[in-house]
Amino acid sequence: MVKLKLRLIKEDDNSRLAEMIRGVFIEFNAQKVGTVYSDPTTDNLYDLFRTDHSVLWVAELNGRVEGCCGIYPTQGLNDDCTELVKFYLHANARGKGIGRALLEKCMESARQLTYTKIYIESLPEFDKAVSMYHKAGFVSLDKPLTQFGHPGCNLWFLKDLET
Repeated sequence: MVKLKLRLIKEDDNSRLAEMIRGVFIEFNAQKVGTVYSDPTTDNLYDLFRTDHSVLWVAELNGRVEGCCGIYPTQGLNDDCTELVKFYLHANARGKGIGRALLEKCMESARQLTYTKIYIESLPEFDKAVSMYHKAGFVSLDKPLTQFGHPGCNLWFLKDLET
């Protein structure tokens, strides 16, 4: 029986999350430069998500940290828009509805923080995640909404939380 718990990040999650996130990039042979893989904040997500109007949810599966997803007020976005960030699942956690649960939790958090839109940057290698974004009502964009994200990402999406 799968026991899922979604909770806020704790400081001692930092190393496990960084290892998991970078492992996903290696597993999918995804771009490392200009992405979360090479971003120095990946090693200290706890401090990053102490920023006002941000939150990082951690998925524990049977007591082990297996995924995360957050929202963050990325520089350059309008005040009513947040970015969905650090959305990664260990291979053990995929296909069990955990990604969808994390996404829904982040959309709920965004609404509670009075955001009306969520922006995402991604890569083609993460095609299953991209499919999930589309199913959740995100629409593809032709260009990024900000120049302060990760320049290695080449897919951009936006969701209106009011529809």
